[in-house]
Amino acid sequence: MKLETVSAPLGSAAVPAPIGVPLVEQAPTSWRRWLAPALSTAILIAALAQLRTLDWRALIAMVPASPLFWIVFLVSYLIPPASEWVIFRALWALPGRGFLALLRKRLSNEILLGYSGEVYFYGWARRNAALVAAPFGAVKDVAILSAATGNIVTLVLVAASWPLLRDLNLGLSARLIGYSAAVVTAGSLLTMVFRKSLLSLPRRDLVMIAIVHLARIIATTVLTAILWALILPAAPLSWWLMLATLRMVVSRLPLLPNKDLVFAGLAAFLVGHRAQVTELVSLLAGLTLATHVLLGVGLGVSELAGVENRR
Repeated sequence: MKLETVSAPLGSAAVPAPIGVPLVEQAPTSWRRWLAPALSTAILIAALAQLRTLDWRALIAMVPASPLFWIVFLVSYLIPPASEWVIFRALWALPGRGFLALLRKRLSNEILLGYSGEVYFYGWARRNAALVAAPFGAVKDVAILSAATGNIVTLVLVAASWPLLRDLNLGLSARLIGYSAAVVTAGSLLTMVFRKSLLSLPRRDLVMIAIVHLARIIATTVLTAILWALILPAAPLSWWLMLATLRMVVSRLPLLPNKDLVFAGLAAFLVGHRAQVTELVSLLAGLTLATHVLLGVGLGVSELAGVENRR
């Protein structure tokens, strides 16, 4: 087959592309050039604003001294961007520095606005990745399959945990859980019905993406259980694993009110120590936010400092 060549940045190899495949634009328009830096600025501002909301002394006082806790926490924090790096590495041969862009993508979603990270990563990919086609389709497909995979896992877990949720008398009516499950099911069904219109990647790539997302969900659930067990070792790890699974179910069902209270009730029923469990949840939420803030400041500054070098 006859090949064309995509113009690559100075010092990088040219990328062959089949005739008929849209090529990445050699000279991005002004808004594309400034899209990622603008979002990086927003991440930096949001991270600095969050600094005022954190009670650092109280947070540090609650943190366990065990090095194992920090190792597990950091691994669990890095798994989401690492899983996406694996996906885009397979799709685009994404370089190692793409991991930092995926970290910024997560921070944008967490401290700015949901799916703003996808906008940031799209802009970054247009400027930095030597691609044979526009990256929008791949970024879109990865986001859609992430939501769909999470929904499917949630439905399976709802079915498995329904007897426990029903018997705990936590204010969760069967009708409310049913409506929530219906919303989740509808989203997954729409993805399946309109997959040919919504998804643009080949079937083989879509299967790979779904498998990586599934592995991410399982890994983060298990690591969350291990973190809780390290903080409150009196309860068996199996109980915390059950709680981590149930927390995922409760957090993803869209119509349930007071989700933290529901989780506290589950924890009190299974392991007792309701006050300690509340502190545990607050600790991990605070540590995650603190990590967002510190990375947001560091990565925001580094991104903005390199803007001129990439123009």
